[in-house]
Amino acid sequence: QVQLVESGGGLVQAGGSLRLSCAASGPSFRSYVVGWFRQAPGLEREFVAAVSWRGDSTRYSDSVKGRFTISRNNAKNTVYLQMNSLKPEDTAVYYCAAAYGVGVRDQRGDYDYWGQGTQVTVSS
Repeated sequence: QVQLVESGGGLVQAGGSLRLSCAASGPSFRSYVVGWFRQAPGLEREFVAAVSWRGDSTRYSDSVKGRFTISRNNAKNTVYLQMNSLKPEDTAVYYCAAAYGVGVRDQRGDYDYWGQGTQVTVSS
């Protein structure tokens, strides 16, 4: 069983940056693909980014491509989401999730474990 804890959320002005962290505990974390999703009030939870177990393959949603960067440090059991050039529409609760296996994926149903989320608020 993998447990995930997100941190790093907060309030930032438009154009600013934040770095989210997802700390994992449990066996064989490096065997898992890790993704970030977000959910704004009244909207469905949507895919943001994912990274392969080795960190050599990534995928991004079109809305964040070029602004966000996902990375991982398996020695620290941690995945990061660096968010730059933030916009008010990035405001949401951000969740990290883990899926056992090799290939990056962007569907909620493919992920087995979820964190509790961290709030990101971008003011205009």
